Amino acid sequence: MKTSSTSPLGKLAAREEQLFLLLSIFIGIISGLLVVSFRMAIEWSNLLLLGARRLPHDTRLIIVPAIAGLVIAVLTRYVFPAVRGSGINQTKAAFYIHNGHISVRTVIGKFFLSALAIGSGQSLGPEDPSLQIGAGVASMIGRRVKLSRERLRLLAPIGAAAGLAAAFNAPISAILFVIEEVIGNWTAGVLGSTVLAAVASVVVARWFWGAQPMFRVPSITLRDPRELLAYWVLGIIGGVASLVFAKSLGWLRPLLRRQSTTSQLFQPAIAGLLVGSIGYFGLPQVMGAGYGAMDQAMHGQFALRMLLLLALFKIIATTLSFSSGTPGGMFAPTLFIGAMLGAGVGSFEKMFFPHLTGSIGSYALVGMGVLFAAFLRAPLTSVFMVLEVSGNYSIILPVILANTTAYLISRILQPVPIFELFTHQDGLYLPSMEEEREESQLRLEDILTPSKFPIVEGTRTVLDVRNAMQAAPEAASYPAVLIRCAHGDWYAASRAELEEIVARIGDNPTDEVAHQTIESLLSKERTPHIFPDQLLSNILHYFQRWPILPVANRAQLGTLEGVLSLEEVLHRYQGAGTDHA
Repeated sequence: MKTSSTSPLGKLAAREEQLFLLLSIFIGIISGLLVVSFRMAIEWSNLLLLGARRLPHDTRLIIVPAIAGLVIAVLTRYVFPAVRGSGINQTKAAFYIHNGHISVRTVIGKFFLSALAIGSGQSLGPEDPSLQIGAGVASMIGRRVKLSRERLRLLAPIGAAAGLAAAFNAPISAILFVIEEVIGNWTAGVLGSTVLAAVASVVVARWFWGAQPMFRVPSITLRDPRELLAYWVLGIIGGVASLVFAKSLGWLRPLLRRQSTTSQLFQPAIAGLLVGSIGYFGLPQVMGAGYGAMDQAMHGQFALRMLLLLALFKIIATTLSFSSGTPGGMFAPTLFIGAMLGAGVGSFEKMFFPHLTGSIGSYALVGMGVLFAAFLRAPLTSVFMVLEVSGNYSIILPVILANTTAYLISRILQPVPIFELFTHQDGLYLPSMEEEREESQLRLEDILTPSKFPIVEGTRTVLDVRNAMQAAPEAASYPAVLIRCAHGDWYAASRAELEEIVARIGDNPTDEVAHQTIESLLSKERTPHIFPDQLLSNILHYFQRWPILPVANRAQLGTLEGVLSLEEVLHRYQGAGTDHA
């Protein structure tokens, strides 16, 4: 039902739309401030607990993560039970299950416990928690102003985009990721609100951190086309590495969750102890988010052997930290592993193919996008993420080649995306955005056939139509008739409706009704204009009113492309379902 903009309901809807846009900006500002505070809390806790520099054989590397893990486990168990995990699936569940509701307690717990976990050295990142913090802020604000349930549901992903944009300092990547992974397809209006929130949060974040990209990327140019082969190899390596990473998480996470409650209380502490041990015995770079190590890899400060060790042990450390239930994200570890593998390919090239001019930094940068595309299964986001976090657009071709290669390999080797796997392990069955993106949607043109229904000119008199019906008794078998009206409009009349009009003449052909046009006796309503490119699912509700639907040409409304009946539509859906099965 359409609502007039001048009616009370229309004015109320318009005011809510304006309020929604203003709230999007406000949510962006608050999310930006909270994410900045969150990152500062991580840095302060890291400086306080582990010192300014993390060096091997420092006993704090073992003791601090273990003690912090025990504190986190107790608080998660008894105070903040909803803060486990990265926050992405929780935000998605809030949208699809809880009508956009994320509690204040969850936001507070996510903020402090994630900051403590990452600051104490657990191998996790701040981006995913920032996404949930932004979504939680949006949820709280929406409930405070008493938005409708539909609007409240939409605020959660809008806040998620704002939180992620501030954490990445990259609004486009944040918007694309939330669309790719959290919610799927959006309307233009909601997308506009998301852009406002994401841009507002980035403006706030840049006010504190500056406008420079997240990483100091050296000058990158692609001078020799033969280098594309090396980037292709990097895509293959990244696809295989993502499989190892996903399989390790898919095996250890449910195994630990099946343990007793008492055992689960000690799991974050044990994970912290093991991750700290990796740092103690020579690889402190794997602890925490690892941004400093990524920067070093881009500038060629690690040998090939060290790069491979860092990638391998980052997979191990992150698997331990995340599987233990410690709150924190997967983004930073994924970028870390990709950067090390990419820098490794670049170092190998320098050693064995010195005549090629590629820089190690370019391979590290592309490697980050490769793991992001393959492991997190967000191929579009991965391309823009590399461009935004580096501020370098000269490497777009290698990024697309390597990311696509890694993504396709990951799809073949690991059919179920990692976040969907986590939801199934948690007993949730949220929609798979990857499947929805790639699911073929039927359009009218897919089932259109030439019209088999009689067509009557609306200018013909009722008497002419009656005589034609009597002269062609086979027309009685058609359930409906199309009437061509003025201005290219159509009217789909049921057989009963047409017979009722003709019956008005009775036995008197000189009756005034007999010389009136068919069109003049129809109701003023006309069959809606529908076109071949429209989605089939979007026109089903019209069959409640009309027995058949004429499909018109967009250039000439009076020209028929075909006619649809409900029987044909259902038959096509049944056939599509059989084909799909």
